Amino acid sequence: FFTCLVILFACEVAAGIWGFVNKDQIAKDVKQFYDQALQQTLMGEPDASNAKAVVKTFHETLDCCGSDIMTATFTPVWRDDLCRKDSLKSFFENSNCHKKIDELFSGKLYLIGIAAVVVAVIMIFEMILSMVLCCGIRNSSVY
Repeated sequence: FFTCLVILFACEVAAGIWGFVNKDQIAKDVKQFYDQALQQTLMGEPDASNAKAVVKTFHETLDCCGSDIMTATFTPVWRDDLCRKDSLKSFFENSNCHKKIDELFSGKLYLIGIAAVVVAVIMIFEMILSMVLCCGIRNSSVY
């Protein structure tokens, strides 16, 4: 069990380093994924229910609408179900999702780092406790 935890810990550290080094590429891929989902939703393709859920999740989580200036301006007019519009003020102040995704990966990277450190600390405690358990079982006279 300890060996499995060490392997998982090493994989998480490697993934975190890779993600930090390639954060620009990851942001680009997320924007591309969002654009594809938005296009499927706006075109009304038959299997667009999953794409609509993805788009709504982006819009609600990041508080944005559309991928560029034209889409951000006119998407609420086309599809009221895609963008949250509480007032006319929010219509004009709304920013596009590409900008919000860039802000997420550049400005909020420290939050992702804090979450990774917390997970790493928990994994280290798991490894320590699994070794204590292993040594306790090994030294026990009752099997």
